[in-house]
Amino acid sequence: MQTLKDSWFILRGDYRGNKMMLLFQLLFSIIFMGYLGAFAAMTINDSLKAGERMVITDYLLLALTPAIGFTYCRNTMKYWSTNSYTKLLAYLTSLPIPVRVILCKRRLQALLTFFFNGLLFFGILYGVGVHLREALSLPSYLVFALTWTGYGIVLTGLYIYFEYTVSGKAYFWLVLLMMVAALGVALLIRLAGGNLLLYTVSNAKSHGFLSPLMWGALLGGGLSLWLFSRLTVYRLKSRDLV
Repeated sequence: MQTLKDSWFILRGDYRGNKMMLLFQLLFSIIFMGYLGAFAAMTINDSLKAGERMVITDYLLLALTPAIGFTYCRNTMKYWSTNSYTKLLAYLTSLPIPVRVILCKRRLQALLTFFFNGLLFFGILYGVGVHLREALSLPSYLVFALTWTGYGIVLTGLYIYFEYTVSGKAYFWLVLLMMVAALGVALLIRLAGGNLLLYTVSNAKSHGFLSPLMWGALLGGGLSLWLFSRLTVYRLKSRDLV
């Protein structure tokens, strides 16, 4: 409990101390999530309208949903050239702050980012997606959104591990590999005759808030954050941050 309080205190201080950074994050998130939400909505509309098992819809959901948990600011967007994640970690570990508090702060940040960006992304997705609104009532759509949010949080645990354990360039290539893996998964599901979009829509419509898929995804997200945090703490014991 003390770790959580300390992490929240540090996170709150970060935002209070740099209001311009917070404003930039808000503006960029609104623009970027608006673009992603509108683009995904148009593709999903086409798929639901025709009732087709389109690979592109599955790929977009698999690849873009984890991006909801990314923090968009000037420093993190330059991770490739400036190795900003490693520099930030080196700075934080030089302070009298336990590593577990640093990781807890990052988890809280990810969850808050998912909440805010998720409202934008899924709100625009539902607002623009005419056929999505026809297929799902608002409560059922909330189940759909929470299911995919859980999936996104699962991968966020892995991305946090990458942030704190590899260089900026290595992080870029790992993210690119994840994008390719998402395409591979979407293609395999299509070849097997399935479709994640249609399945999750059907699941949300038929099960509602009793959906085992939704609760399993959310539980998996929580376990992922906890597990990869522990792995990150272990890995940092031997990582050179210079």
